[in-house]
Amino acid sequence: MTAAHDHDHSHDHEHHHDHDHAHSHATPSGVYLISPSGAVADPAALDLARQRLKKLGLRTTVDRTALAVHERFAGTDAQRLAGIQRALKQKHPIVMATRGGYGLSRLLADIDWQAVADSGKLFIGQSDFTVFNLALLAKTGAVSLAGPTAIYDFGGNTVDELTCDLLMETLRSELEVLSFETQDADPVDARGILWGGNLAMVASLVGTPYMPKIKGGILFLEDVSEHPFRIERMLTQLWHAGILQRQKAILLGKFTQYRLASSDNGYDLPSVVEWLRRTVKVPVITGLPYGHVRVKATLPIGAKVGIATEAGMAHLLLREHA
Repeated sequence: MTAAHDHDHSHDHEHHHDHDHAHSHATPSGVYLISPSGAVADPAALDLARQRLKKLGLRTTVDRTALAVHERFAGTDAQRLAGIQRALKQKHPIVMATRGGYGLSRLLADIDWQAVADSGKLFIGQSDFTVFNLALLAKTGAVSLAGPTAIYDFGGNTVDELTCDLLMETLRSELEVLSFETQDADPVDARGILWGGNLAMVASLVGTPYMPKIKGGILFLEDVSEHPFRIERMLTQLWHAGILQRQKAILLGKFTQYRLASSDNGYDLPSVVEWLRRTVKVPVITGLPYGHVRVKATLPIGAKVGIATEAGMAHLLLREHA
C-alpha cells in the first residue's frame, strides 16, 4: 500500500499526489455554509463543525438563515433560495451544505443555474444535495463536489482523518488517484464523466430537465435506509429509462442501515448486484468509499475521470499527470 504521506492513511485506501505541482496549489481557505434542505436540529453541532473545519484551515461563514426552521425544512422555500443567492455573491470560494434531509427537489425550478455556474463557487454536499450537483451539471456542465456535509462529517463525536485528508487534497487539486479495496469488481479500464450520488435522488430526476444526459459515463451510487428491493427498484427505473446501459461503469458505494425481513428468504444486496450485472451488462465495481458513512471520498461530479480494476483493487483516476 503506497500513500503519498508519511503517515499511513488506512489499509483500504491509497492515493497519490502530483508532487511537481502540489506546491502551486494554495488551499482554498473559506467556506460558506448554507442549509438548502432539512432543518438543523442541533445548532451546537454546527458550531463544533466550524471548529473542526477551522482546524483543517477552512474559515467558515454561516448563512444568516442556515438555522431557520419551517416545518421539516431549514426555512421556507424563499428563505432557502435566498441563502443560495447569497452564497453566489459572498467572498468564500467554497459553499458547503450543513446537512442533507429533503428540500432541494422543490427548489430546482427556481434556481438560476447559469448564475450558480458563473459564480465560480465550488459547491459541496451529499444526500439530498445530489439533485443540486446533478441539476447544475445538466443545465450548465459545471463541476461540483459530492462529499462531506458540515454537521454529518464534522459535527459529531469524532471526525474521520481519511475523510478530512481526501477533502483537503481534493480542494488543493492534489489527489490524483483514489484506490480502494473491492471484493467484487468486473474488469474495466475506461474513461468518462463521473456523476451520480444518492440513488433515490438520482432516480427522482429521471424524466426531468435536471437529469444529466451522460453517455459513456462513470456512474456512482449510494443510499441509506433503503431495503435492497427498493434499491433494485430504483436501479430498474434507471435501466428502463436507458440510463444504466449507456455508462462505461457503475460504481457502488455504501448501502447502509437497512433491515431484512424473513420474507426476503436469502435475498440481500449481493442478490441485487448479481441481478444488476446479469441484466445491464455494464461493469460493476463495489466498495467505493462513499455514502452515509464516516469514511468518504470527495468526488468531482461532472469531471472526466478514469476507472481501472485489478485483483481486489479499483483505481479511480481523478487527475492526469501534467
